[in-house]
Amino acid sequence: MSIPADPVPGPVTSAPLARRLGTVDAVVLGLASMIGAGVFTAFAPAAAAAGTGLLAGLALAAVVAFCNATSTAQLAAAHPVSGGVYTFGRLELGPWWGFLAGWGFVIGKTASIGAMGLTVAAYLAPEGWARPAAILAVLAVTAVNLLGVTRTAAAARVLVAVALAGLAIAVAAALGSADPARLSAEPGPDGGLYGILQSAALLFFAFAGYARIATLGEEVRDPSRTIPRAIVGALLLTMLIYGTVAAGLLLALGPELLARSPAPLARAAEEAGWAWAVPLIGIAAGLASLGALLALSAGIGRTVLAMARKRDLPPALAAVHPGSSVPRRAQLAVALAACLLLAVADLRTAIGFSSFGVLLYYLVANLAALRQAEGSRRYPRPLQVVGAAGCALLALTVPPASLAAGAAVLAAGLVYRAVRLRMAARR
Repeated sequence: MSIPADPVPGPVTSAPLARRLGTVDAVVLGLASMIGAGVFTAFAPAAAAAGTGLLAGLALAAVVAFCNATSTAQLAAAHPVSGGVYTFGRLELGPWWGFLAGWGFVIGKTASIGAMGLTVAAYLAPEGWARPAAILAVLAVTAVNLLGVTRTAAAARVLVAVALAGLAIAVAAALGSADPARLSAEPGPDGGLYGILQSAALLFFAFAGYARIATLGEEVRDPSRTIPRAIVGALLLTMLIYGTVAAGLLLALGPELLARSPAPLARAAEEAGWAWAVPLIGIAAGLASLGALLALSAGIGRTVLAMARKRDLPPALAAVHPGSSVPRRAQLAVALAACLLLAVADLRTAIGFSSFGVLLYYLVANLAALRQAEGSRRYPRPLQVVGAAGCALLALTVPPASLAAGAAVLAAGLVYRAVRLRMAARR
């Protein structure tokens, strides 16, 4: 018996979400997702993979991210509803492509929640309390998100401001002690082309926050105008910040020391003799990661909502609270999964696992945007071709353990959907 394209029962209906976010709110949520998602965590493993080649990896990750951002913006303007590329893939390519995107996003970003929770704990929790503190951070941001999306945006504004202040101090310290001789005196790791590609895959983790804007499409005012502006604007600002930080760290620490520094921004302040700045940078790093965690949790909840509406996840998760206009059950399910993951999570593996899932998500985004009719197009097709090829290449160059785990969980999701559709057809 062939597997039907969609389950026999119709989609689950639920109340629409309220449109409460403007352009500035959407940009801030995107910045909160990106700044803190990688600037405090990804440069050290990227340097370990590629040495000074991490700058080339950063440039490659930025190019792929820009292509993905334009595809996502083009799709979100045409389909301003919750669910992001899960919904776009269903509408442009078919239900199975949508499921591939949605499942990749959910598993990848659940791993990101684990990574961000551990980063918050690493900077703010006492030694030995990392996992309990990470779980507490997940529960805290879930409580904020349950209050409503406007509370999420307001909290994100504060956390982004704190993060930028901490970065400004760290970059000033790094540039104050910058020495180009460190690049040649300490050549550091050199993984060749594969190392550069792996560093790009790891650094892509830092750029993925603009997806949160698209997943909130049902809650943005004037979405056809607001979403493209917010996505591209947030990404360009983040590129500028990351490039400055990467150059400053390499010049201040050299590639070898950078690769061995679990907290490279704080280490740069130490090397510059700015001991007073180290605790301030630590607080900013923890709060920035908390901001990324806040926006990340909201985005996954909306994707789970969209998948539940189409019965690709349990329909009970499609409920929207009438007072706060928040998908509370979906949000609580995400928090539970993240807390379970935190019991066994490893930061570097979590970053690679997250990149694998999210790169699959954007692969579908580029293919869906490539399929769009001319009347819906905002960007040239070659951007989508480059984006799709880049996503496929980087997904295959994440660390081997992350690649194996990601492929296994992805396969499990596909098998689950196939079995569910067969059962629905028999009923």
